[in-house]
Amino acid sequence: MQDPYAILGVSKTASTDEIRRAYRKLAKELHPDARPDDKAAEDRFKEVTAAFKLLSDPEKRAQYDRGEIDAQGRETAGFHFRSRPGAGASARGPRGQFEDIGDIFSELFTDFGTAERTRRARPQARRGADIRRTVDVSFEEAVTGTKRRIDFQPGKAVDVTIPAGVEDGQVLRLKGLGHPGGYGGPAGAGLVEVKIRPHPFFRREGDDIRVDLPITLKEALQGGKVRAPTVEGPVEVRVPEGTSSGALLRLRGKGVPKPDGTRGDQIVRLMIDIPVNDPQLDSFVETWTPPADYDPRKRFRRSS
Repeated sequence: MQDPYAILGVSKTASTDEIRRAYRKLAKELHPDARPDDKAAEDRFKEVTAAFKLLSDPEKRAQYDRGEIDAQGRETAGFHFRSRPGAGASARGPRGQFEDIGDIFSELFTDFGTAERTRRARPQARRGADIRRTVDVSFEEAVTGTKRRIDFQPGKAVDVTIPAGVEDGQVLRLKGLGHPGGYGGPAGAGLVEVKIRPHPFFRREGDDIRVDLPITLKEALQGGKVRAPTVEGPVEVRVPEGTSSGALLRLRGKGVPKPDGTRGDQIVRLMIDIPVNDPQLDSFVETWTPPADYDPRKRFRRSS
């Protein structure tokens, strides 16, 4: 064992009260009842107790300070001594000085013993286990919100609100819908994992909804009004004249609801749909000569 003063964290000139306070603090922190299954704390507690036993005996403390005994109380080489009459009595000392360590243990750990007896007499309350369920919703239902009736336990079906803007894989936590708790503990939660079915043409990107809208070659060249789908029904949009395939239109406020009450946008990508086996179109293309300065791939040319 190392220096008992160092173990207790006190100086060699520490008073009896200072040593006692240091021991009380460390013992409460390290006692096995306070830190169960902590081997390192248990070993440290034993070390602290041994140090206190030595320093709480005035005669042994004096012998240690003179170098006559080591930290374990064993006689050191070169020193021989005999116990003086009354030494045993002085180890306890009068009231107000150090008392028997058994009394100190009784004083220090009454609360631990009381807690242990209470724990054994009355089982601790336990929270009930959660119940997990999965619900499938359509893309539109996930955007606009919906309700589902879900059975968490036999005879305990409840209507669950699927909030607007819910994301795929999001788990809704419903307090008190799990298994009952034990010994007066609270019930667990009902956990609802939301699965969103893929949509044939809508797709979500953050708070925006994207869709590819086919248009004819004539609509792309001459422009005009066309109908575009949204999660709340079709709306009319205007295609600008001379639109190229891949051009984007933004429908503001037609996206996914946000927590702040606003909504994202719907992004419409215009895609020119070319019919196959159209003799008139084939004939036109055969006779059509593009303008001399027309080059659809000019942005790929390297600058010289």
